[in-house]
Amino acid sequence: MARTVITFGTFDVFHVGHLRVIERAAALGDRLVVGVSADALNEKKKGRVPVFTERERIAIVAALKPVDEVFVEESLELKRDYIAKYAADVLVMGDDWKGRFDEFEDICEVVYLSRTPAISTTALIEKISGA
Repeated sequence: MARTVITFGTFDVFHVGHLRVIERAAALGDRLVVGVSADALNEKKKGRVPVFTERERIAIVAALKPVDEVFVEESLELKRDYIAKYAADVLVMGDDWKGRFDEFEDICEVVYLSRTPAISTTALIEKISGA
């Protein structure tokens, strides 16, 4: 039986850290489904609109070889619904979220992956803008 992995992210200003998380998530199963944060969700969550639109970010993530399916994540509160909808066996999140999604262990395995050191979208945006 195929093992489905689900992960979520904004994936704005796509960088090698994003790629590593996707590759490592894909290695935990046979099928990888990725939820890309809606522009409105990102603005609510991070206080700024993404550099790239949700349509552009979805196109980038969907083009990656390890990714089997992409959808728009409209709300953080719908994670359980997304896990159920895509019949995910494993939820993968970055370790900056450690413990925040343990409540889903009743429906799937929850794995927190360490982030790629010294790489963040915020730091890249600040570097590019000279902030």
